[in-house]
Parts: sequence; structure tokens; C-alpha cells
Amino acid sequence: MLVPRQKVPDLVVPTLDHGTFDLSRQDAERGTVICFYRGLHCPICANYLTEFDKQAPAFAERGVGVLALSSDGEERARAMADKIGNKNLRFGHDLSLAKAREWGLYISTSRGNTSIGIEEPALFSEPGLFMVTPEQTLYYGSVQTMPFVRPHFRELVSALDFAIEKNYPARGEYTGELPQTAAA
Repeated sequence: MLVPRQKVPDLVVPTLDHGTFDLSRQDAERGTVICFYRGLHCPICANYLTEFDKQAPAFAERGVGVLALSSDGEERARAMADKIGNKNLRFGHDLSLAKAREWGLYISTSRGNTSIGIEEPALFSEPGLFMVTPEQTLYYGSVQTMPFVRPHFRELVSALDFAIEKNYPARGEYTGELPQTAAA
């Protein structure tokens, strides 16, 4: 499990139109939002990434970079970017499943063709959304076991406004001993 205020795993992946993405070399003032998506086969991902693309300028106004990333190869990543009419997102591809697991993402097996007639890869990662500080520590994280009920990007933008105004720290950082409770 990733822990807020602790360093996240390194992340270096190719992108469609922006060269290599290297998390350790990002220079956005307030960090980077990384959206791990399931892949081209997922119709919910297409809707979700469309919203991410629309909100990307709002993140940029707040000094936050963005990346959409899956284990799909370049061709499928390009098809997803085209499908959503991408204008603002960096699209990464070829995320290794070992790296996905380092980030705490769940891995699923293929069920064949999806409702939109695209075959799922043999193995792929489920969604995750992270905001990483410029120091490469976790500020916010959400990981799912299913493609449903994801955090809304508009709400994350609003939360950023609050966090910036109040200098609100990352939460959930305590990893020490917990008090013992009496048995029921």
C-alpha cells in the first residue's frame, strides 16, 4: 500500500506525443495527477478520460500536470486518445503489470470481448487515481477493484483549491501501532 507523504514508486513510460514521461523529472509547481485506466476495451474508461481531458486545463491553472496511463501498447493507447478526442492529456502506454502492482493497482484477467466488442488483454490493471507532489510523494490516492464509481475530476480540482488555500497536508500517513481494543 502506498502511504501519503512517502515516496511513490518510480514511473518511467513512453507517451504518445510527449516523449518519455519520467515522474522524477516532472516540473509542475504542485505535482502530477496520474490516472491509471484499464485500457481501450473499457467503455467506462473512455467516458472517464473524456472528463479528465476537459478538466486538464483546470489542473494546469493550479500548477498540476496530468497523465493518463494503461498497460495498452501504443496502438491501443492512440485509439483511446482518438476515441475521446484528446486535446489536453499526456497519454502514456506500455505500463508493466509489475509496475502497476508496485502502485497498488489490482490486476484482472480477461473475460473476452467487452460490451463494445473490444477484446480485453489477457491481464490488465484496474483503475487508480493519484496525485503526486513535486517531491514524488503521495498526496492523494484512490484504487479500485472494479471499473465503476471513480473519483470525479471536478471534485478533485475543487479539493485542490481548498488544499492550496489552507495549505492542507496529505492525510492517512500514520503507519504506527494501533491501540488494542477489548474483545466483544
